Amino acid sequence: MQASVAQTAEEILDRAGTRVYNSAFWSGMKPDELLTVSEWADKYRVLTQKASAEPGQWRTSRTPYLKEIMDCLSPLSPIEKVVFIKGAQVGGTEAGNNWIGYVIDYSPGPMMCVQPTVVTAKRNSKQRIAPLIEECPRLAAKVKQARSRDSGNTVLEKDFPGGRLVMTGANSAVGLRSMPVRFLFLDEVDGYPGDVDGEGDPVALAEARTRTFARKKIFLVSTPTFEGRSKIKAAYDESDQRKYYLPCPHCGGFQDLKWSQVKWPAGKPFEAAYICEHCQKPIEEYHKTKMLAAGEWRAQKPGVGGGKIAGFHLNSLYSPLGWYSWGQAADDWEKAKGKPDKLRGLINTVLGETWKEKGEAPESKRLYERRERYPLNKVPAGGLFLTAGVDVQKDRLELEIVAWGRDKQSWSIDYRVISGETSSEVPWKELNKVLMQEWPHERGASLPIKMLAVDSGFNTQHVYNWARKHPITRVMAIKGIDSASILLGQPSAVDVTVRGRKVKRGFRVWPVGVSIAKSELYSWLRLDSPSEGEAYPPGYCHLPEYGEEYFQQITAEELVTKIVRGFRKYEWVKTRDRNEALDARVYSRAAAAAVGLDRFSEAQWDELSDEIGRVESAEQDQPEEPENDPNERPFW
Repeated sequence: MQASVAQTAEEILDRAGTRVYNSAFWSGMKPDELLTVSEWADKYRVLTQKASAEPGQWRTSRTPYLKEIMDCLSPLSPIEKVVFIKGAQVGGTEAGNNWIGYVIDYSPGPMMCVQPTVVTAKRNSKQRIAPLIEECPRLAAKVKQARSRDSGNTVLEKDFPGGRLVMTGANSAVGLRSMPVRFLFLDEVDGYPGDVDGEGDPVALAEARTRTFARKKIFLVSTPTFEGRSKIKAAYDESDQRKYYLPCPHCGGFQDLKWSQVKWPAGKPFEAAYICEHCQKPIEEYHKTKMLAAGEWRAQKPGVGGGKIAGFHLNSLYSPLGWYSWGQAADDWEKAKGKPDKLRGLINTVLGETWKEKGEAPESKRLYERRERYPLNKVPAGGLFLTAGVDVQKDRLELEIVAWGRDKQSWSIDYRVISGETSSEVPWKELNKVLMQEWPHERGASLPIKMLAVDSGFNTQHVYNWARKHPITRVMAIKGIDSASILLGQPSAVDVTVRGRKVKRGFRVWPVGVSIAKSELYSWLRLDSPSEGEAYPPGYCHLPEYGEEYFQQITAEELVTKIVRGFRKYEWVKTRDRNEALDARVYSRAAAAAVGLDRFSEAQWDELSDEIGRVESAEQDQPEEPENDPNERPFW
């Protein structure tokens, strides 16, 4: 009896073991389920509090317009290149991050992710890619731990079974050439330089890495910048140009959201509503969720690109409920009226459109005729801090001292030429005197130069040697870069050890986007003088009675289009031999950016004004200095 029971138990265990074995065997033989990128994200992606305002499980239903964009990046889609030109607050970069997770987990292969600079690539890796991997168990199991010896997981490289993710900056030709890739993610492409290390367009260099792969995928994402120079707009123009159409909750008519249809009562921007272009009824913000869910992408130029290039345009009016409202957009628009720099930001980052701006220089004669009669070397009442920009030539230094005030108004206080070979100490000693000088203010105080920017493009080592002798809070060495998206970038160390390693806390040089600075300056110089009794517009440049040479120099360049190696390239070129005044003003503007011109709040402007007032009060018993004659020392 006992033997029979034991035999029965053994048979039961054998049968159970057989079932487990068979189940495991056939599970292994079963092909993986066919998931698209959006389906993978809905199933496995987890958003962390470190990188998202809405942590938790990813839901494509929150941003339904991203579904088709992501699914075009799936292996079964015939699309090879996806172009996404967008406004802010729509989730474009997260769509790319979902694709990265999908590649690591589900469709492995060599992949490259490119940010505008190596610095931003490292920051993106730490703030977005690391949490993406850590919070998804499937990814964490496939990407080795960074603490493991010889792990293959560094800040800019992530190894996984069947592939490798390399992250680099568009400013590194070496990084762009690092390896052939099947998958290429180009993020914020309008922030890329026009040329990288003399080897051409970084987008073209990166795309060349995919040529050997028959089933490649390329994803370009960016908010646009200037018309004619926008890389993302150029790529979108070569696509089928899709737009997202939403049904009206009242009449059901489909339409793509346009800024011209957003209306609000005078002075009440947060009561903004969208007016249906079919039935003319107001659509409220709370309708947006159902409208987005029922939306559909429609190609404006189907078939363009041979059916392999899908382009998607989306502005911030589509931003999900609770992210960026129509009321906030209307309020931002009200605040940007009459302020070209803020208006450009709204056009680029809210509407997802390029800023159309004339590239030619403003007329020097018109500027000469609208000169103002105010004394040199004295700060007008509106000027609240001073900066200086220094252009270095072989036999001289040329510098402009500029006063800055609210709404980015500026006053040229003086323009000086310091003669002397810049490879000698002579002109630099004179520049020391300028840096130590203070300028009388119209209200009785006196102001020093808050920041001086000196170009290091010529006689570089002599510039470094001079700048090292002064505090970094007063002097900055700069280097011009070809950028249409940043005015002042992150400084880079130039000091090295005997082993060739950069000294982290050594001397630094600041990159200046001369292209955007010149575009901004020319938009300001084209502003008309206000009528009597009216206020000066934001950005207005007040210029004293300099000679004609100054005005010819400050307008001595224009923006032109060139074709280089088959690609469009936009360059500022000289229209005359001398342009030192333009360069000096650009450098002074960079110095103002370092001081805080672009981020000062009204309270900070009030504080600067109060500082002058306190000095004025303390010095009110002092005898006044005689007013300078504006013609005392003509410019040329």
